[in-house]
Amino acid sequence: MSETFSAGVLLYRGSNPVVEVLLGHMGGPFWAKKDAGAWTLPKGEYDPDGEDAKGAAAREFAEELGLPVPAGEWAALGAVRYRSGRNHKNLAAWAVRGELDPAAIVPGTFDLEWPPRSGKITAFPELDRVEWFDLATAREKLGSGPRPFLDRLARHLGGEPS
Repeated sequence: MSETFSAGVLLYRGSNPVVEVLLGHMGGPFWAKKDAGAWTLPKGEYDPDGEDAKGAAAREFAEELGLPVPAGEWAALGAVRYRSGRNHKNLAAWAVRGELDPAAIVPGTFDLEWPPRSGKITAFPELDRVEWFDLATAREKLGSGPRPFLDRLARHLGGEPS
């Protein structure tokens, strides 16, 4: 089993008790017809020996959404370790208060042989759509790995986890 390191930004708006977070629906054919557990915060892998996590979070946000992280204070939400397939993923995240129009995103893409064993390489968006969700709805949408960041954001904002 291998270890991977990822970093991301949990963009939010509003304040307790009405807080919304920006999540992206994972792109590609595996996630196309899934909803619950198929959403994530903009994030991506980095090499902890060659890049700092916060810089990687900003880079990955821009790569996945085609827009920079909105200006604002970055609040560290710490890291979580979870299993992702055959790997253990270490995900560090920062909360940033800001606005972003989901219609303005220009998602990054990844290449995948599709259909399988066809020899045809197809480009898919990393995130095929982005939406704002209140914390309770976000809890249903997010995969289990990054879900603790919602509670950490609520505590950071002086509220109770939902």
